[in-house]
Amino acid sequence: MQTPTDSVQLAAELRLPTNALDYTILGIYFVVVLGIGFAARTSVKTTLDFFLSGRSLPAWITGLAFISANLAATEILGMAANSAQYGAYTVHWYWIGAIPAMVFLGLVMMPFYYGSKVRSVPEFLLLRFDKWAHLLSSALFAFAAILIAGVNLYALAIVVEALLGWPQWVAIVVAGFFVLAYITLGGLSSAIYNEVLQFFVILAALIPLSVLGLKRVDGWDGLTDQLTATHGENFTTAWGGTGIGSANPLGANWLTIVLGLGFVLSFGYWTTNFAEVQRALSAKNLSAAQRTPLIAAYPKIFIVFLVMIPGLVAAVLVPDIGTADSDLQYNDAIPYLMAQLLPNGVLGIAVTGLLAAFMAGMAANVSSFNTVFTTDIWAKYVVRDREDAYYVRFGRLITAIGVAASVGTAFLASSFSNIMSYLQTLFSFFNVPMFVVFIMGMFWKRASMKSGFWGLLAGTTAAMINYFVLYKQDVIGIPTDQGANFVSAIAGFVAGAVVMVAVSLFTAPKPDEELQGLVYGTRSPGMAEPPAAGDDAWYRRPALLGWGAVVLAAACYIPFSF
Repeated sequence: MQTPTDSVQLAAELRLPTNALDYTILGIYFVVVLGIGFAARTSVKTTLDFFLSGRSLPAWITGLAFISANLAATEILGMAANSAQYGAYTVHWYWIGAIPAMVFLGLVMMPFYYGSKVRSVPEFLLLRFDKWAHLLSSALFAFAAILIAGVNLYALAIVVEALLGWPQWVAIVVAGFFVLAYITLGGLSSAIYNEVLQFFVILAALIPLSVLGLKRVDGWDGLTDQLTATHGENFTTAWGGTGIGSANPLGANWLTIVLGLGFVLSFGYWTTNFAEVQRALSAKNLSAAQRTPLIAAYPKIFIVFLVMIPGLVAAVLVPDIGTADSDLQYNDAIPYLMAQLLPNGVLGIAVTGLLAAFMAGMAANVSSFNTVFTTDIWAKYVVRDREDAYYVRFGRLITAIGVAASVGTAFLASSFSNIMSYLQTLFSFFNVPMFVVFIMGMFWKRASMKSGFWGLLAGTTAAMINYFVLYKQDVIGIPTDQGANFVSAIAGFVAGAVVMVAVSLFTAPKPDEELQGLVYGTRSPGMAEPPAAGDDAWYRRPALLGWGAVVLAAACYIPFSF
C-alpha cells in the first residue's frame, strides 16, 4: 500500500516542468476544438445530420476519424502499459487483433450496414431478428459506452493530476465540458472533424516520445538487449514461449491468442462496436463507407510502434515497474517518460496530444451512446412518432446525461493497474456476444427471430461467469487478466453460438422476403448503388486496399518472430 510519502515521491517523479509556452499550446487546442463545434452547428438541421453527419463525409475524413476514435488515451496508456508488462506481445493486438477484423468489416459487413440504411448497429438486429434482440443489444451497448467513456475520464484525471498537478475533479470537469460542448453543438460532424485534428495532434505527441525514448536506451538494439537481460528472451518476440503448456509473460498460448484475441475479441470489437462503425455510416456513399475501416487499417499497422516503444523503454528505465517494489504502475509508463524526456514546447504538444486522445475516446463513445439511446431506445419504445426536431433536442439532452454518467463510472477502472485489461474485459462481456449474434444472423439464414435475444443473453452471461467465477475465484488457474479475457471471449462466443443453434431449431425463422440485404447472398437496393465518379479507380478498390493491409500486417510479424 502506498504511504503519503510514496505518493509525494511519485508525484515528484511524474510532475512536468510546464511553462507558459506549454499552456499556450494547450489553450490554442481548446479554442480550435470549440471553433469546430460552432462551425459544425450550422449544418445540423435533422436527426440524420446530428447523429450521422447527413451521410455526407468523404472516405479520408471518416477513415482518419475511425482510427482516431480508437486511438484514445486508453489505447495509448493501455497499450504502453501492455508493453511494459508483456513486452512485444503487444503487436498481437494490432496485426492479428485488429487488421483482419477491420478488413472484414470493410469488405463484408459494411455493405449490409450501409446498404440497409440503418442508423446504428443495434438497429440492424431489429431488422434481422426482433425487437427483443434489438432492445437488449441497445441497452447493453449504451451501458458499455458509458463505462468506456468513464475509463477515458478516469485515465485523464489521474494523468493530468500527476503531470500538471490539477486536482482530478478539475481535469474531469474541463474535459467533460469541452466534449459536451462540441458534441451538443455540432453532433457527429463536430466529433469527427475534431477526431481528424486529434489524430495528427496525437502523432505529434507520440513520435518525439518514441524517438527520444530509443535514444535514451541506445537505440532498438540497446533496448532489446537490456530487455532480454532483465525480462528474458521471450519479452522481445511475438510468438516466443506461446506453445501450449509453455510459460510466457502474457499468460496465453498461440491458440488463445489466435482464437480469443485474433478472432473473437478482435472481430467482436471492430465489426459491432458502434463507436467505430458510426464513423463509416456517416460516409457519403457505400464505396466511401467500405473504404473507411480499410483506410484506417494502414496507420493502425504502424501505430503499434508509437505505443509499444515507450512501454518497452519504461520497462528498461524502471525494471520493477508495476510490482510491489515500485511506486509506478504500468499505466504510468507514458507519463513517466514525458516527465523524463520531453523539453518545453514539445511537452506542451505531448500534453495536448494526451488530452486530445482522452477527448477523442470519450467523444466517440458519448456520440455513439446518444445515437443508440435516442434512436434505438427513446424513439422506438418510449416517445414515438414525434417531430424530427424533438429528437435532435433530446439527443443534445441525453449527451449531457451521458457525460454526467461517465463521471460516475470513471472510478470503476481504478482497481486495474493496466486499464487495457479493464477495456478488454468489457469487450469480452459486451462486444463478443453481439458479434456471434451478428455473424450467425448474417451468414445463416435459418437463425430464427428469437435466437438473437437468447444468443446475446447467453454469450454475455457465459463471459461474465468465466471472468467473475472461474478466473477471479481461481477455479481454472489462468495467471493474468489478459489471459482470462481471451478465455472469456471464447466462452461467450461458444455459448452464444450454441444457444442460437438450439433456439433456431425449435422456433420459426424469419420469412425470406424480410431477409433481403440482411443475410449473405441476398441484396438490398442500397447495396446495388453504382460507384460515384472517381470511386472506381484501381487504387480505391476496397478489395485491393483490404488485402494489401492484411499482407503488410503479416509481413510486419517477420522481424518479431525470431
